[in-house]
Amino acid sequence: MDWRVKGVIQKALGYVPGGGRLHYMLQRTAGGLTDFGRECDIKVDDWRLMMGHLRKAGIDVATATMLEVGTGWYPTFPLCFYLAGVHKVYTLDLHRLAKPVMTRQLADRLAVHVSLIARESGRPLAEVKAKQRALVAALDRGDTLGRATQSIVDYRAPADASMTSFSASTLDVVFSNSVLEHVPGRMIEACFAEAMRTLRPGGVMVHSVNCGDHYAYSDRTIHQLHYLQFSDEEWDRWNNEFLYQNRLRAKDFVDMARDTGFSIELDTSKATPERLAQLDEMRVSPMFSRYTREQLAITSLDFIARKPR
Repeated sequence: MDWRVKGVIQKALGYVPGGGRLHYMLQRTAGGLTDFGRECDIKVDDWRLMMGHLRKAGIDVATATMLEVGTGWYPTFPLCFYLAGVHKVYTLDLHRLAKPVMTRQLADRLAVHVSLIARESGRPLAEVKAKQRALVAALDRGDTLGRATQSIVDYRAPADASMTSFSASTLDVVFSNSVLEHVPGRMIEACFAEAMRTLRPGGVMVHSVNCGDHYAYSDRTIHQLHYLQFSDEEWDRWNNEFLYQNRLRAKDFVDMARDTGFSIELDTSKATPERLAQLDEMRVSPMFSRYTREQLAITSLDFIARKPR
């Protein structure tokens, strides 16, 4: 689909009553959720990468209290962590997006990934298999997510990750996956400040950010640097409630974490030859002149930020 058509449709849905429900239906029938198994598998692989980051940071999920920023339509990371034996994981969303039917589909799909989850967590395969089957059975009975996970997964929405009810120094990990690129910069700063307050000394933030033009996933005629050609005023025509993109570069997220007082222990951002070549062939809006060529070309970032001990 032409990116401009998608932008206009999503923009319009943001203004009509029931637009959120219509947007969800379109995603299920003609959008990114038509192949749920594939989407789920991609997210589980993202979780695998995050488990690697947590090991590097010295985090044992079996004793960790974790907070996810941005649940989405189904709680992939919380359920993977649940099967991996996490002590507690809270997951927050500004709006109540999670769909019980998709959570049930996810739980069933995770049967394909029990070996991976067992390997990443170091737990016995038979134990993970039994836990996944019990989870599906509980959801089939109509249990809530919290009851189906013995209150280990706690979904809260509407909830604001920049102003939580958690006491100071009570969390071990704050994390997100493909969320921060959809959050206004000032709100990200507020979320980082709240993470600094709620994390225990030595606790970590682990964020995976996809800072490329998301319209490129549905329109193969453009690439992930495409949106850098527009000024803020021009981009506002296409930015919308359902696919808001802040267009911040990888450097901005790391700088905001550092400015909040975190020390950066991992930063995977790197400009690839492909992105650099694409950048050289396009006009970039003068508003991005504060960035270097390499900083502009980076479209993905994983980083670990630690609260001082």
